[in-house]
Amino acid sequence: MEDIYFRRIMSIVIIAVLVVLSFFLVRPILLSIVVGFILAFIFNPVYNKTRRIVKSKNLSSILICILLIITIIIPLWFLTPILINQSIKFYVTSQNIDFVEPIKSIFPSLFASEIFSAEVGSVINSFVATATNSLMNTFSKVLLNFPTLFLQFLVAFFTFFFVLKDKDKVIGYIQSLLPFSKEVEKKLFKSSKDITFSVIYGQIIIGVIQGILTGIGFFIFGAPNALLFTFFAILAGIFPIIGTAIIWVPVAIYLFIAGDTLPALGIMIFGFLSSIVDNLIRPVLVSRRTTLNPGVILIGMIGGLFLFGVLGFILGPLILAYLFIVLEIYRNKKIPGVLIEPSKK
Repeated sequence: MEDIYFRRIMSIVIIAVLVVLSFFLVRPILLSIVVGFILAFIFNPVYNKTRRIVKSKNLSSILICILLIITIIIPLWFLTPILINQSIKFYVTSQNIDFVEPIKSIFPSLFASEIFSAEVGSVINSFVATATNSLMNTFSKVLLNFPTLFLQFLVAFFTFFFVLKDKDKVIGYIQSLLPFSKEVEKKLFKSSKDITFSVIYGQIIIGVIQGILTGIGFFIFGAPNALLFTFFAILAGIFPIIGTAIIWVPVAIYLFIAGDTLPALGIMIFGFLSSIVDNLIRPVLVSRRTTLNPGVILIGMIGGLFLFGVLGFILGPLILAYLFIVLEIYRNKKIPGVLIEPSKK
């Protein structure tokens, strides 16, 4: 009896030590592994369609990897130096822009005091300088840490390839580790899949499409630093509640003040089109799936941004979503929760 007890204790200790050591081993590349899983989820529908035509798993995965390189990696490779250059130009230009004067013309009574106007101008200039400086530092780190980032990319790429190819085995292995009953496990995987789809496609992908559509307007009508503002529009589109209007409206106002009426109107048209696209596509993608409250998504994105960086836009909402999914399953009530809305299927 004592021998069995001792063996159990030693087994637990050995497993715990190995888990801790493994965690420290993969911690530097943990986010890259997560990125690989997320990309595999995003490209999985395309992979499934490819598999119907190409019977080989390896060949199908290789074709999707090539698609990944063409759609994401190559554009990032060429656009990053341009973004850095435009962020520097925007930083220099912003130092000479009087942000108060346009606001003053709209709200003259509010800015009647010169002292108040000067204080507001100082705050706005300081905010713009800090924001653009942070952006430049981020892009500069990308170039300076290229060897490390390249290794991180390799980890994400190979994770993407193998998860895409062997997703059934990966899911089966994860299910074998879960301590839940079969019924709870089934509900958990169903809800997790639906809400992951809703967050990634319904919020992230649609936000990117909105930002790109707004950016097309910037490029067509010659907005200054069009690529940089497209980048901002994509980030704003990803955030719930906020939207791309927070970017294209100031750009349009700036062009109106500068006397470029036609470009300003064109950018406004593309801005409104991005909102229409959101209203058309989002219901199609998420109407029959488990969805998360927009407020929770916003909190998750902001918290995730502080904890994980840019990747937190995706990880933050998903972590909160999985927590609420488990709580809803164990709540086991017919009345839906306030923070998570069940699937309508």
